[in-house]
Amino acid sequence: MKLADSNFFSFTGFCSSRWNVRWLLAFPLVAVCYGAEPQKPVPLKSGVEFASEDRRKLQADDFANPGMLWVARGGKLWSEPAGNSGKSCMACHGDAAKSMKGVAARYPRIDPGAARLVDLEARINLCRESNQQAAPLKHESDEALALTAYVAHQSRGMPVVVTLDAQNRGDFERGRSLYNTRIGQMNLACTQCHDRNWGRKLAAETISQGHGNAYPAYRLEWQSVGSLARRIRACFYGVRAEMPAYGAQELLDLELYLAWRANGLPVETPGVRR
Repeated sequence: MKLADSNFFSFTGFCSSRWNVRWLLAFPLVAVCYGAEPQKPVPLKSGVEFASEDRRKLQADDFANPGMLWVARGGKLWSEPAGNSGKSCMACHGDAAKSMKGVAARYPRIDPGAARLVDLEARINLCRESNQQAAPLKHESDEALALTAYVAHQSRGMPVVVTLDAQNRGDFERGRSLYNTRIGQMNLACTQCHDRNWGRKLAAETISQGHGNAYPAYRLEWQSVGSLARRIRACFYGVRAEMPAYGAQELLDLELYLAWRANGLPVETPGVRR
């Protein structure tokens, strides 16, 4: 795996100390009771609120935000013909500023044609395969990140509005279960940091609530834009757990649960994170 896939801030260096491991393991774990409604952090706070002033300014400035380079590249891809059909995204969807406004705020969701849960990147690939007769874009490729960032950028400032229903409830509950399950050699769960201890310091950084509303986002440690799936995989690496493959069902389930937790927060793509 690439070094950029690891999140050395999250746990690797910090947890090298036995005292720090005992401190983390002492966090009480929230019990999952499926008869009760799942809880969200109160008040909801985007990850940018836990960032340094310099990072907040960098994200807010479209001329300085490095993630805007991927958005610009995605804009070009939007209008370029692809596949055997010779069609561009624009040929079907027109002006993305209008047709894609609010779309990213609703994902992940069940795709009617595929009859399964998909995130925004997967939905773009489904469109490429069925309508453009083109090969799907590879996970974390510049093209996939650029086009996904461009489409998500059209919803910037709009609130996340993921809904739960009979079709996606099973996916949601699996994601909820994984979020609350201790994993890896560190025996830690997502909830221990992002529900019970957000706002506290972990080494030199402040623990966030773990929302994905800024993704695809530019991370300074990656020196690149990356997907939420990549960020989640980095957390798996941080707790020394086996990382799910890109596109794995458990990643999609967890993305759905995280999106539900973030309902009401504005889409920030492209965000800037450490």
